[in-house]
Amino acid sequence: MKNPFKFGTIVEDEFFTDRVEELKLVRRVLDGENHLILISPRRFGKSSLIMKAVHEIGRPYLWLNMQRIIDVPDFAAKLLKETLRIYPWEKLKHLMSHFRMVPLVSMNPLTNGMDVSFQPAMSSDVLLEDVMRLLERVSTERRKLIVVFDEFQEVHSIGKGLDKQLRALMQEQKNLNYIIMGSQESMMTEIFERKKSPFYHFGRLMHLQRIPHDDFYKYIKERMAPHSADVDVVVSEILSVTQCHPYYTQQLASQVWELLTYEQQTDNVVETAINQLTREHDLDFERLWVSFNQTDKRILLELVEGKNPMQMRQRASSTQYSALKRMMQMGYVIRNEQYEVEDPFFKYWIRKNVL
Repeated sequence: MKNPFKFGTIVEDEFFTDRVEELKLVRRVLDGENHLILISPRRFGKSSLIMKAVHEIGRPYLWLNMQRIIDVPDFAAKLLKETLRIYPWEKLKHLMSHFRMVPLVSMNPLTNGMDVSFQPAMSSDVLLEDVMRLLERVSTERRKLIVVFDEFQEVHSIGKGLDKQLRALMQEQKNLNYIIMGSQESMMTEIFERKKSPFYHFGRLMHLQRIPHDDFYKYIKERMAPHSADVDVVVSEILSVTQCHPYYTQQLASQVWELLTYEQQTDNVVETAINQLTREHDLDFERLWVSFNQTDKRILLELVEGKNPMQMRQRASSTQYSALKRMMQMGYVIRNEQYEVEDPFFKYWIRKNVL
């Protein structure tokens, strides 16, 4: 019997939850001439949403995670490698004859794919220009290419002035849709909403929220109902713990389903699942906790205790502000209606082991 809940990878098909209106919006943007800016905390399902949209549309797409890029030449090489993955070599070979620097393309026997590199002496600006212009040449009005840049807030760390160069190249392109995603809201807002930024109002801005409670409730209940007589209680407890966070809800529901299905446990099943997940990550949580400085720890303890974030802000020092901002950038703290610890199981671990 297959577990009906999935987490940790891109969620597709029957595992995909709700996002009906968001999916419609993404498709409307991609059907036009505009670009999409998608912002949400990590593990909110950005990648799953976009993957579902591009698969339904059926157009060619390439996907780059900016966190895995070292510098501008590496950016150009990875972009070209993705292009080689989706277009025939014979077509690209002709179009690449216009490159001012011929890339080194070789077959990798381990992956059965192509590796791409450039000679280090070549100007990185020239490399990126050639590859970006290749994207426009392979894209057509009938089969417009979709280019997805994930974790785009890293653009400033890849190369100085890269944002200006990219914007100058992208504004000249036709027959392409860009989807730009990011998980650090303050940095993404700075890039796309600050008037002096090259990417100011570059595309349709979309903030991906948590899945609505009633929709998530229905989704879990349908999959849990055959295995629990108290299904309403179980589902309510799951959503109370995870607060409808997409990743952690799927994770906890998966653990609960296994307890109900394989161990026929009926009493305190959600609490047992939480304890199991917390024990599995006990060493990781301990290492994480000791890596924080004292200011970080105090902030986390206040959040776990449910302290009013407005009260915390009123008496916060500049050091506390900086610590909170840093932990948000690193993904340990998120803010919706209020600041909160991102991982509910880490929150449970702190309450159990530190308070």
